[in-house]
Amino acid sequence: MTRTAPRPLIAIPARFSATTSALRYAAEVNARALIEAVWRAGGEPASIHPVDSEVAARLARFDGVLLPGGGDIAPHRYGAADTHDSVYDVDDLQDAFDLEVARHALESGLPLLAICRGLQVVNVALGGNLDQDMGGPEREHRHVVHPVAIRRGTLLEQATGAEKTEASCYHHQRVDRPGTGLEVTARAADGTVEGVELPGGRGWFTAVQWHPEDTAHEDPAQQGLFDALVRAARDRR
Repeated sequence: MTRTAPRPLIAIPARFSATTSALRYAAEVNARALIEAVWRAGGEPASIHPVDSEVAARLARFDGVLLPGGGDIAPHRYGAADTHDSVYDVDDLQDAFDLEVARHALESGLPLLAICRGLQVVNVALGGNLDQDMGGPEREHRHVVHPVAIRRGTLLEQATGAEKTEASCYHHQRVDRPGTGLEVTARAADGTVEGVELPGGRGWFTAVQWHPEDTAHEDPAQQGLFDALVRAARDRR
């Protein structure tokens, strides 16, 4: 009898939710579209409980990490003295956990895909900062699909198979100063940083400011990001 190799185990930090259909309590969740994209790629997605202790030991059992979107990072985490009125859904425990997950994954070489908030978490973990609010209608990136230009020769280009892609965006913040070692791999037409990587890093890592899970079911370029993560996780195993 032929045995099927086990799916690479992909850790996805859960997001806190005050209300969830059919549950009597607040919940810890991940978007179904995100989970399904990892599954289509051949991975075994596993939501993990946000607790900022024993992170290294907990991640040791996983083959890869996906840092998903979510609320804003507390501005004090990147040295801001004030908080813009638009900042929302800040959770100190979520921030502490995500930042530690990002640091450990990068330091240990655990394959890492970071999406939207996830990209911002990595940037802050490496000493970068954020533009707390992008401003007026001409710079809004909420509920829009727009073209993104991708640098040639990057892991992002390899994963998507494209030098330009249509990106589904939902964010009001963006990278201001990139963290130590990070290089910009993609930009929107208005100059917004849409992708970053860490050349010379210990493991496979790429990050995008958009939400590839939104259109991955119909766009091979977006699904390619999840495929690349799972492939790197399988190779590491």
